[in-house]
Amino acid sequence: MSKKASIGVTGLAVMGRNLARNLARHGHTVALHNRSEARTRALVDRFGDEGEFIPAYSAQEFVDALERPRQVVIMVKAGAPTDAVIEEFAPLLEPGDVIVDAGNAHFADTRRREASLRERGLHFVGTGVSGGEEGALHGPSIMPGGSPESYASLGPLFEDISAKVDGEACCTHVGADGAGHFVKMVHNGIEYADMQLIAESFDLLRGAGGYSPAEIASVFRTWNTGRLESYLIEITSEVLAHVDPGSGKPFVDVVEDAAEQKGTGRWTVQIGLDLGVPISGIAEAVFARSLSGSTSLRSAARGLGGPSRSPLSGAALDRFADDVEQALYASKVVAYAQGFNQIQAGATEYGWDIDLGRVAAIWRGGCIIRAKFLNDITSAYAAEPALPTLLTSGGFRKAVEDAQDSWRSVISTAVSLGIPTPGFSTALAYYDGLRADRLPAALVQGQRDFFGAHTYRRVDMAGSFHTAWAADGRPESPA
Repeated sequence: MSKKASIGVTGLAVMGRNLARNLARHGHTVALHNRSEARTRALVDRFGDEGEFIPAYSAQEFVDALERPRQVVIMVKAGAPTDAVIEEFAPLLEPGDVIVDAGNAHFADTRRREASLRERGLHFVGTGVSGGEEGALHGPSIMPGGSPESYASLGPLFEDISAKVDGEACCTHVGADGAGHFVKMVHNGIEYADMQLIAESFDLLRGAGGYSPAEIASVFRTWNTGRLESYLIEITSEVLAHVDPGSGKPFVDVVEDAAEQKGTGRWTVQIGLDLGVPISGIAEAVFARSLSGSTSLRSAARGLGGPSRSPLSGAALDRFADDVEQALYASKVVAYAQGFNQIQAGATEYGWDIDLGRVAAIWRGGCIIRAKFLNDITSAYAAEPALPTLLTSGGFRKAVEDAQDSWRSVISTAVSLGIPTPGFSTALAYYDGLRADRLPAALVQGQRDFFGAHTYRRVDMAGSFHTAWAADGRPESPA
């Protein structure tokens, strides 16, 4: 009897191809399928010496090549293409078999698919995979959702091929149905915020400090040896140091300043609004990309007046890079704190039991936001699993409090010079909002009650109240 594959991958574009190769390199026999037979043949011809592959050129042949319980990994575009592939393979599978969606699906779609396939006796596992094409090949961070039963068979394979940090696999069973894709969505939202803060740091060092891109690259290399050590800081130094060979100009000066996005950042913000979670840092990062892409609007507004002040000099310039490092670190803490709060809110809303410490741990390697910083987050949740916010955790609290003078100074400098810092500014506003004894929301409640009789609560007695604003004496009554 011919050998069966322990897992199969259908959809062999770059991510699917590299994930299949990663599995084969780790000794797993992998069945291969793609809508285009040529792509399947090309993978085997080029990479067949990396491990055992079983090419299949029809859905039935692909399913027949798998050992039970069959495990089918789908790597196609999110949305309708994913639904189409599921409907192609589901009728060929048997109760107990597993379908894995390892693309960037919306978690609501994953919940729908999981419920539908569960009724047919099939396990559906929405799995977040972070690390890009290189991560897929060499070891990504993997965030599977779905049932515990499906993870019992699937988990060992994914843990085997994931990135490793201190001997620990960057893979864990996140939670039921759509939990894996939800956590991956928030990961991407944090990624947006992190990238925006780094970009603002560059803009400040250049616009306020007068540094050249090459000099800023050197600053980032130094930062990457300390508490800001991360993949994003590392690649930023590489990008800033690169010189365009055609023009001889810094690479960043020949690239259009209009950032694109694929949607996961927007999803994060939309769900944050639905859950009532203030993820202002992620939102501002998404809006900053949208503003950068509003080229006609920006062109029309380019002549608007702004401040006329020279860049920094003397002692202020000497300490500016250190101040920006402090502001960047503090703002990053806020962005991650907001992201983890959103994960907790999602877990509460959808009935998921998500271990935030384990989430931080599997993000330490393989993924785009991998960073030294995440060791501290892992430790913070290990010490206090019910931690309300990272900002109250001992180490983070002290670091942010120590950074706040520099943080405020950097934002003041940016405002005085007309340098936009939506990420830094909203992070500080969030921090100040959390620590405030009283917020002006009391006035907002009064306004709402005045024009719409929406009622309000008092600080000195229980219940809801309404004031008859149009009546003499404006009597108050319980609502």
